[in-house]
Amino acid sequence: MLGALGFFAALLAVVMGMGRWHETGSPYWLGGSIALLVLTLLGALQSRRK
Repeated sequence: MLGALGFFAALLAVVMGMGRWHETGSPYWLGGSIALLVLTLLGALQSRRK
């Protein structure tokens, strides 16, 4: 389950990853940030259902 602290930590990691992608232009940072965002949103939606 995804707690509130975990949710905001994941969002912070996504924002930091997007900033690193903006600095480097590497598609790996962009892909990793988007994947983490999707996993965070799926975890949040799944934890709300229970």
